[in-house]
Amino acid sequence: MTGGRESGTDLRIEDVFREEHGRLLAALARRFGDLDLAEEAAADALEAAVARWPVDGVPPNPGGWLMTTARRRAVDRLRRDRALAVRLAILRVEAERAETSPETSHDRNDDLPDERLRLFFTCAHPALPADDRVALTLRFLGGLGTPEVARAFLVPAETMAKRLTRAKKKIAEARIPFRVPGADELPGRLPVVLQALYSIFTEGYAASSGPGLQRVDLAEEAIRLARILHTLLPGERRETAGLLALMLLVHARRATRVGPDGALALLDDQDRARWDRDVIDEGRALTAAALTGGPPGPYGVQAAIAALHAEAPDVASTDWPQIVALYDVLQALTPSPIVALNRAVAVAMRDGPDAGLALLDGLRNEPKLRAHHPYQAARADLLDRLGRRTEAASAYQAALELAGTDPERAYFRRRLAALEAQPRE
Repeated sequence: MTGGRESGTDLRIEDVFREEHGRLLAALARRFGDLDLAEEAAADALEAAVARWPVDGVPPNPGGWLMTTARRRAVDRLRRDRALAVRLAILRVEAERAETSPETSHDRNDDLPDERLRLFFTCAHPALPADDRVALTLRFLGGLGTPEVARAFLVPAETMAKRLTRAKKKIAEARIPFRVPGADELPGRLPVVLQALYSIFTEGYAASSGPGLQRVDLAEEAIRLARILHTLLPGERRETAGLLALMLLVHARRATRVGPDGALALLDDQDRARWDRDVIDEGRALTAAALTGGPPGPYGVQAAIAALHAEAPDVASTDWPQIVALYDVLQALTPSPIVALNRAVAVAMRDGPDAGLALLDGLRNEPKLRAHHPYQAARADLLDRLGRRTEAASAYQAALELAGTDPERAYFRRRLAALEAQPRE
């Protein structure tokens, strides 16, 4: 087998793993009722594929091959561990009773097109701490590795590994079922599912690490799942519409986010003629639906901000006063340092770099921004616009050291080189 053929097979295997990982885990968790066993069996199946597929070729139905192999490996593990088998059998009987009882059964379960939705609601169970819910969803449904989940939360990988272990243990000890909640539970559970979906989309749109800025497949998977939620939950349409609209409006810019030189391209440098106008039109219609019929939710507000960017012919003519006003609403709904950072950038566009920089400097002690390279990048840009080149170079260097992807690093190196090329005063 030549090196080229091996490389092509390796890429095919990687694509299959990325596509099937979440589906495999969800189906195994549903069948056996245990996330640890599901994860171990899935890992065994993927390891077997790595050994066999380069020799035998990728099978016609790779997902089915992985599922069959994983189920066999799970059964083998249960045969070796009789105590685990007995415990899981009891849990399975209890879960089946719960799903068929009048209190918890409802037609929505019969309409589910994808086992992964059950796992979404399991990972978003109220018995789990909020951060653990999102972390589990990123790990098991998004297929992210523990280091990638840690970057999304801006915490060390070791901390995230302990959090995931604790969360899985909680699911097992609390006997949390793998099912979609009933109508009475849904309002309390849905916001965390939406947050998890958006976290997955964010990792796809702006990857936390690696050679590429985007993981388009991951972003599109989040959009697909958001569409399913929007269809399945007609009584919860406004905020699911807001989330889907936000994803679409941001995703419409995907083709222009990296320039010809391989560096990150900010809004100023993007060719807006290449934005996907059909996707933007769909996103704008969903935004209108999200903002109709009651007070706006956080995703509806963010979608409205994205819609204003999508409607503007260029950065200068963007409705920055309205964007600042929307960030004020968002800050009242979901106050966070990230919202404050984005608002400061919008204020800089409305009132000038001095005003924005003052707000950014007021955030310098926020723990969540210390390892967040967009904060340093925003400061660098404003300092550069104010002619404070030495400080701007220092901030760009900090952003460069914190950046996780090659296109981002290329962008910061380019900005540093441009500063160095300017004549000294």
